[in-house]
Amino acid sequence: MADEIKSLEGLESIAEGVVAETETMVRHEQVRDELGRSYATGKRKDAVARVWIKPGSGKVVVNGREMNAYFARPVLQMILRQPFTVAGVEDQFDVMATVKGGGLSGQAGAVKHGISKALQLYDPALRGALKAAGFLTRDSRVVERKKYGKAKARKSFQFSKR
Repeated sequence: MADEIKSLEGLESIAEGVVAETETMVRHEQVRDELGRSYATGKRKDAVARVWIKPGSGKVVVNGREMNAYFARPVLQMILRQPFTVAGVEDQFDVMATVKGGGLSGQAGAVKHGISKALQLYDPALRGALKAAGFLTRDSRVVERKKYGKAKARKSFQFSKR
């Protein structure tokens, strides 16, 4: 009888350890490097962006150039500012990003995805707003591949009856 009680106590302590471990896995913790920055990788179409954020004045540098110089179109600049607006932290973080591949639109989407992930790592309290806006989900739409026997991905060659 005493052995059964000891084994039950042992099982209870193991169960408590498992519960505590799953609770810590569910809670998101701050992830920052020794310089106080958070890093994340964002992707969109063929573009991949490496993004670092740190507290600052709202300066955004993409591939060594200011955001206004790199993304000249106002729509692309608006896309980059969306995560800060949704999280309510405009002009509180400096962003340094390097982006490769794809076109300007895909690169803007990749930087936006990276900023959102980095913000969530910097301050886990922002995760709810960013997730509700859909900014933490990678947009998986990519160009469809060309098939053999077709002119493009789906376009057929002109049909000739005779």
